[in-house]
Amino acid sequence: MAPVSDGSSGVFERERRFHDAWASRTEAPEVRVRAAFEAITAPENRFILGRMGDLAGRRLLDLGSGLGEAAVYFALRGARVTATDISPEMCALAADTARGHGASIETIATPAERLDVPEGSFDLAYGANLLHHVADVDAALAAVRRALRPGGRCFFWDPLAYNPAINVYRRIATAVRTSDERPLRFSVLSLFRRHFVAVGHREFWLATLVLFAKYYLVDRVHPNAERYWKRILDEDAARIGWWFSPLQRADDVLLRLPLVRRLAWNTVIWAERPA
Repeated sequence: MAPVSDGSSGVFERERRFHDAWASRTEAPEVRVRAAFEAITAPENRFILGRMGDLAGRRLLDLGSGLGEAAVYFALRGARVTATDISPEMCALAADTARGHGASIETIATPAERLDVPEGSFDLAYGANLLHHVADVDAALAAVRRALRPGGRCFFWDPLAYNPAINVYRRIATAVRTSDERPLRFSVLSLFRRHFVAVGHREFWLATLVLFAKYYLVDRVHPNAERYWKRILDEDAARIGWWFSPLQRADDVLLRLPLVRRLAWNTVIWAERPA
């Protein structure tokens, strides 16, 4: 198990309390399992699914599983899923969500940095909006490397730190974020290269961020009243697809430009444990 700095305990406790409280306010039927991967507004997960390939029988580790959308979705596609989260209440909610979908997952309440599973246990690891919460990213990646079999692959997606408009949103949305969140910078790629090979990344959401402006200026939804990312998953593809799809195609071009991609909302990072 990777060593973790002594200063992490306070972060662990604050994150646990925040996510326990969130889980206590959420019922399993509210969790949007299929929308999280199949909605037009879920480009990160659709991209990751394309790179993962067939999941049937694969041993998959879901890190920071939260409400359980990903863990349950992967289980429904045939993966043998272990879901971990710093919050015991989130783990319980994920298990309830799985049962409600006729699926089965294993849960472990643990910070990612203190993950303790047999070495080489998993074919795949996945983390959504995890790394910008962890106290020690290097320790978390070391733990993931150890958990993967040689040649096993990991996929993460998290917000980036650079877009000034998103940073204004973050300063407003104090009630739905934790004080310890640190959006990623591209320097995190050097930590990935320390532990893995075949490291790659791709960015998402720039022109499509017009949805944020719509929620705030047109729909008058205050960022503290509702998590925008959750509202995004609830969008009706038939209603917004005619204007949203062209913006996604524009993002596919714009976000391949090195200077422009820094302005994206989210990045997907993938890597492989050395064989």
